[in-house]
Amino acid sequence: MTVVMVMRFRNRADAGRRLAVEVARLQLNTPVVLGLPRGGIPVAYEVAVALRAPLDALIVRKLGVPSHPELAMGAIGEDGVRVLNQTLVNSLGLRSADIDTVERFEHGELEQRTAEVRAKVAKLPLIGRNVVVVDDGVATGATARAACLVASEEGAVSVTIAVPVAPRGWQQEFSDVSVQQVALQTPRHFQAVGYWYEDFSATRDDEVLELLTSARHSDSRDDEA
Repeated sequence: MTVVMVMRFRNRADAGRRLAVEVARLQLNTPVVLGLPRGGIPVAYEVAVALRAPLDALIVRKLGVPSHPELAMGAIGEDGVRVLNQTLVNSLGLRSADIDTVERFEHGELEQRTAEVRAKVAKLPLIGRNVVVVDDGVATGATARAACLVASEEGAVSVTIAVPVAPRGWQQEFSDVSVQQVALQTPRHFQAVGYWYEDFSATRDDEVLELLTSARHSDSRDDEA
């Protein structure tokens, strides 16, 4: 689903509020919203608030092909989740040693980021849940695609990818890893994700933790109500 718009977002929060309107139209049953750190978290926060849905970070690292790092040959996530595109690996003739080298590096990055987040916010189980994966935009789509694969591997019954902006034709890249694709705009001349924001300043780690913590506190109040 793509909503035709020609405008720039004020910031990630503005983009998230606009995106939430379209995600709400899907009427998903008890969804869980997962934001991709760092920039996807402020967008996902607004979606989660609007849907009154739990929010979590989907901490994932893309495994890039050694000679073309932007091309994902797989991904790793928390709790030892590992997804590998064996067809791509075979077609490129990649050796186990090549894959292991990439995975060792990315595993270190994953562990560091996971430790920072999980020290403050416990991981939400995804088994049997309808998951909405949110980022601040899609360019190559490799990381978001990897995130969808990891969410499925962790037990989600359905995965929806939702972003404020993406290139035209982007749905084709996600049709095999998600049941629904939502973008507010798909400009003909895409340029870059940041071009479509007036404020695209980097999201800090403390901002990520603050938003995740705030969302959990909101969930607790809703449960008590």
